[in-house]
Amino acid sequence: MESGSVSFSGDPGDYITGGDSYSYSTDNGDELTTNGAVDNSRVSVSINGYNGDWWSLTFEAPGTAALAPGTYTAATRYPFNGAGPGLDLSGNGRGCNELTGTFTITNAVFGPNGYVQTFDATFEQHCEGGTAAARGEVHIANPAPPEPLDLELAVATDGIANRVNGNAVLHGTVSCNLPSAVTLDGNVTQIVRKVLVRGSFSTQVTCTPGSPTPWTAAAVPGGTTPFAKGLAEAVTQARGYDAEYDEYVRVDNTTTVKLTRS
Repeated sequence: MESGSVSFSGDPGDYITGGDSYSYSTDNGDELTTNGAVDNSRVSVSINGYNGDWWSLTFEAPGTAALAPGTYTAATRYPFNGAGPGLDLSGNGRGCNELTGTFTITNAVFGPNGYVQTFDATFEQHCEGGTAAARGEVHIANPAPPEPLDLELAVATDGIANRVNGNAVLHGTVSCNLPSAVTLDGNVTQIVRKVLVRGSFSTQVTCTPGSPTPWTAAAVPGGTTPFAKGLAEAVTQARGYDAEYDEYVRVDNTTTVKLTRS
């Protein structure tokens, strides 16, 4: 992350803080790592202090709502908060079995895929129904979110029924806005003389931005009847890896292909 800080302190008798105060900032060499839910309903901050401290702080909106500016009351311990708001400050070997609390979000800006760009909040947490509390605030400022992988798949409407091995040879293109290794898998189905012929195919290409990347794949019939001249259905899936967000992007395509003999 680019910059951020987390600070909190506790009343005498608060189990989590032991009544002490803690402060962490990336400006002082502390490491803060933010993680957000894809639907923006949850933000977690992991703290690895330069002095060896480690803490985890989580905020969750009620139900399936996205976290937004406002005050969330009657928060209980995440991840056991059910349909209500969730909160949890734990670390350095200490955590609540049950808790109650509130938190107020003053700023929350999210990017795609759960990316947390900016997040500012204050909180108050009581362990085990006690009156002593831990109170603190968090300020996160990440750079603008990276561009997510955008993948497009095209399957040509012409193909080849190979007279030698009986395979159906398909071709097409994939397009991307970021470099990515793309795996293509699919099935070809055709009725040949009242016999259902089905074969699968798989191939991989390296997609680079700027122009469509061509691909070719051969579907091998699963039985003894070869693919033949005529119409066939091709169901294709392309999967590309998005390194920025550590996830796979998937595109599906169903195309009627006219096979010619070759």
